[in-house]
Amino acid sequence: MRFICEITIVCTVKQDGMPEVLGEESGRFTREQLFTMVATASINFSSMICYSILGPFFPAEAEKKGASNTIVGMIFGCFALFNFLTSLILGNYLTQIGAKFMFVAGMFVSGCVTILFGMLDKVPSGTVFISLCFLVRAMDAMGFAAAMTASFSILAKAFPNNIATVMGSLEIFTGLGLVLGPPLGGFLYQSFGYEIPFITLGCLVLVLVPVNMCLLPKYDSIPSKDSFWKLILLPKVLLLCLTIFSLSACLGFLDPTMSLFILKKFKLPAGYVGLVFLGLALSYSLSSPLLGLLSDKLPYLRKWLLVSGGLITAVCFFMLGPAPVLHIESQLWMFVLVLVWIGFSLGMSAIPVFPEILHCAYENGFEEGLSLLGLVSGLFSAMWSLGAFVGPTLGGFLYEKLGFEWASAIQGGWSLLSGLAIGIFYIVEATRRSSSSSLQNPPDNNEERTRLLGSET
Repeated sequence: MRFICEITIVCTVKQDGMPEVLGEESGRFTREQLFTMVATASINFSSMICYSILGPFFPAEAEKKGASNTIVGMIFGCFALFNFLTSLILGNYLTQIGAKFMFVAGMFVSGCVTILFGMLDKVPSGTVFISLCFLVRAMDAMGFAAAMTASFSILAKAFPNNIATVMGSLEIFTGLGLVLGPPLGGFLYQSFGYEIPFITLGCLVLVLVPVNMCLLPKYDSIPSKDSFWKLILLPKVLLLCLTIFSLSACLGFLDPTMSLFILKKFKLPAGYVGLVFLGLALSYSLSSPLLGLLSDKLPYLRKWLLVSGGLITAVCFFMLGPAPVLHIESQLWMFVLVLVWIGFSLGMSAIPVFPEILHCAYENGFEEGLSLLGLVSGLFSAMWSLGAFVGPTLGGFLYEKLGFEWASAIQGGWSLLSGLAIGIFYIVEATRRSSSSSLQNPPDNNEERTRLLGSET
């Protein structure tokens, strides 16, 4: 196993259950680690730019083709549903398939179907268009799930002691993809039409496939007997899954609804709608490295980040509309400011989750290795995808029935629920450990009496 610094490969276990490395550290990345970071950065950037490109113009384009707001939300959610199912399967069979093969194959599929999505404006409106949208998005989801599940596992394998720091740093490229996707997609759509944004970005992904075939190291591992059920039935992991789900649901809600709200409320042209997305994407990507570093260097802060992030996200979604009960008129500057806070609060909760699940797995006797990392990666991707399915689907329905203001307030309830649930769990856990420690170490009355008598004399 390669580690974050060039060290002798000797591994033991700390008292808290996390792996510990013994050896002489040198502060330099190995060649394999650098190549792993470059490959992962490429998939983070390319996948997010392809995913976010739909936001500014696809909902309006789909409406022209006969799709309602609810159907548009389901098209966005379809991607997440198939991503959820595929992540669970591929995470369980990562070691049999091979992490590198899964990574590269997923990128290839994603690039091809992105180009196919750009051809959908040629098909007849109505049922045919809607059916093909669902089909192509499902295929794209499978490729995305393969690449991202393998990516998480490879990163955790290459950087076992600094996984939050590395993942947080690489979220810069995720944020960069989210930043560039909407304005680039809106500009290309406004300048050249529907097809060009998808063809351009699909070709970009395909160019990266042979590059990553050469760069990405091959990681082998022995299959483990551990299973998804054993992992997910741990109470703490179950609550962390709720946290992942709630964050993804809130973020996914914005995909089919926010651009329509901005166009209607602030009368911005399609090319400028993407710029509004910058507030969320920039704050998330810029804060993620710092949050990752804090999560690794000060592990006890993870619980505070998770709880605070969930509660702040809930408040922000209540203010995004704002909720009608506040009787505040929505303004563009306030809307962007709330998006900035949402990006930061999402990072507070999302970055510490992966190492927290790993820590819990180690504490409960799971075998260290690529097989466990595949399980955790698949679980993380699956829960994120489940939220990304519920968020747009429910969001599109609520937007159509209640309007954006009430829909965003209701959507923030997911984060409120997860923040309160994980907070209560940590309080109960701390109380239980305190009681257990008191029972295991009762005060020695005779020794205490002797000490007191001695002090009196």
